[in-house]
Amino acid sequence: MSKEKFIKDNFLLENKYAEELYTKYASKQPIIDYHCHLSPKEIAEDRVYENITQVWIAGDHYKWRAMRTLGIEEKFITGDASDKEKFMAWAKTVPHTLRNPLYHWTHLELKRYFGIDELLNEDSAERIYEEVNKQLQQPENSCRGLLKQMNVETVCTTEDPVDTLKYHQQLAESDFEIKVSTAFRPDKSIMIDAENYNDYLDKLSEVAGISIDSYEDLRNALRKRIEHFDENGCKLCDHGLNFISSENFTENEVNQIFSKKREGEDVSDLEAEKFKSAILLFLGETYHEFGWVQQFHLGALRNNNKRMLRQLGPDTGWDSIGDYKQAENLSAFLDALDGKDKLTKTILYNLNPSDNEVFATMIGNFNDGSIKGKVQLGSGWWFLDQKDGIIKQLNALSNMGLVSCFIGMLTDSRSFLSYPRHEYFRRVVCNLFGQEMASGELPDDIELVGKTVADISYHNAKEYFEF
Repeated sequence: MSKEKFIKDNFLLENKYAEELYTKYASKQPIIDYHCHLSPKEIAEDRVYENITQVWIAGDHYKWRAMRTLGIEEKFITGDASDKEKFMAWAKTVPHTLRNPLYHWTHLELKRYFGIDELLNEDSAERIYEEVNKQLQQPENSCRGLLKQMNVETVCTTEDPVDTLKYHQQLAESDFEIKVSTAFRPDKSIMIDAENYNDYLDKLSEVAGISIDSYEDLRNALRKRIEHFDENGCKLCDHGLNFISSENFTENEVNQIFSKKREGEDVSDLEAEKFKSAILLFLGETYHEFGWVQQFHLGALRNNNKRMLRQLGPDTGWDSIGDYKQAENLSAFLDALDGKDKLTKTILYNLNPSDNEVFATMIGNFNDGSIKGKVQLGSGWWFLDQKDGIIKQLNALSNMGLVSCFIGMLTDSRSFLSYPRHEYFRRVVCNLFGQEMASGELPDDIELVGKTVADISYHNAKEYFEF
């Protein structure tokens, strides 16, 4: 068996231009992770992980789906098997992930954090498990240490309006040198057609100190929570929606729909869309007032397997790409805000690659010259944050807009071992530009191309978010 290293210095870099672009202009840039789902509690408490399963496999839907496909019993994925048994099941799966990005990410992460070049499989699993667990007890591999190792400058987690932000407050008062901020995610206040909607509003009511009996009360409660988030350094919001709702509505209709729901009655699909349209516009105008960046993650078809949803709950790996109608609603929503001069900086993330060009041309409609890259096509996310998805997003943005203004990559992850994905992204970017330099499609001017690479890797996000 060959002992040659898999992750080499020229990993994904296919020529001298790509290597120089990566080494000189991309690799040393700090990381601004402006959207993720990391635990602020674990950062605040500087958690030390007992074993690699806790930090690497727990909560990772990508790994879970691969293991299920291989026929591994749920006991060894989300069930009551021991952490070691779960790791062994993952190690058994890894050789079967060839050509899936998990194979790249797995070995990149093992190498960057723990210096392990050995391929992970059933034969090496025991050695790697023991070695990593030993390293995880070292101070430099605590939760905060893992972030510092990757040259992370800013982390932006994602919290619901009912969150007290106490861990963010602890971090703000600490001497931790990495900035940890948050993004306001009010999805549960928007989804009026959800079964537990009223239960959620009761929680929001309690936290906001406002009895939510009317639509106006809801707006007041959300505004109060936006103020609280803003006071604690929040400058972003995020929404995970199938699509943007944009039905015509009147204030009276929305009041009646909300009252109907609060009284325990069902609302129709059309009524739900009218309500969502109204509250999204209210939120969009409020974000503009506070100078926030708004993000919209669009296109996921969630909780497809209802049997497993009942067993395990949401966000356990049963989602896929949706094929929703996007363009007209998105246009109407952005135009309504722009028409009032209340369209704040906006990032649109697309999950269906067939809509890449739709989104890439849509952002150009609302880039009005007031701010560089005001409306952004977000990086390939979820099912598209792999080499092919990244390249397709870059090509659509390059062809339809200015990739030189792109704010680059984010992890969108729950794992503290996911930061090499920024390296992965940067290598893909450098290789794409390097190939076109070699073919003569781009000039043989390393400083010109290198500046664009450095901007995409770091500087554009630094300027855009003003953290």
